[in-house]
Amino acid sequence: MAPGDERRVLFRRLHHHLRSALDRGLARVVDLVEQHADLARYRGCRRWPRSDVTMAEYQNIFTQVQVAGSGDWGMDNENNMMEERVAGIGNFPILGWFGNAQLGPIYLGYAGVISIFAGFTAFFIIGLNMLSQVDWSVIQFLRQGFWLALEPPSPEYGLQIPPLHDGGWYMIASFFLLVSVWAWWARTYMLAVEHKMGKHIAWAFLAAIWLFMVLGFFRPILMGSW
Repeated sequence: MAPGDERRVLFRRLHHHLRSALDRGLARVVDLVEQHADLARYRGCRRWPRSDVTMAEYQNIFTQVQVAGSGDWGMDNENNMMEERVAGIGNFPILGWFGNAQLGPIYLGYAGVISIFAGFTAFFIIGLNMLSQVDWSVIQFLRQGFWLALEPPSPEYGLQIPPLHDGGWYMIASFFLLVSVWAWWARTYMLAVEHKMGKHIAWAFLAAIWLFMVLGFFRPILMGSW
């Protein structure tokens, strides 16, 4: 047998032994089961007929074995946050391939509702203005989308409120965008307080908002032109 053939045979045997060891290890994980009436095991998107089997948590980059059961409603405390959560929990095996298959419950609160409403308002103002630049042609909007923009007011207006057609819509969209960002930050901070958690996410988000404010608000004021 040639030296190259020996290496190939050894490689195949080593690959076979490693694959067998990994399969046995995964089988031991799957065998760590306990009886529970309301849980069912999934493999990919196909539901298994056994409805009384659960297993230890198994996670990988591509999760082949999924467990679905009664939904996890998350944390609740004396603030009675359950009443403000959006009812309904969905379980999506496609999401479970890469992470948590559960979607929901969703808590917005008044700050979250304000943020989403203001953000969509700014989004629609920008989109409609860009669409008007191509004479309301959807095809041209898709073709030239990378070159379209909602431009700021001309320098001759200074810090005054300009006409709508010359930067006014830019000012209105910027206002709603600022409201959306700050309302979402308030939601992040208040959730941390209510859950008695650390506020590091709120402070990190605030650092990004500070850069946003410097570039789009403080710097134009200091320069005397939007």
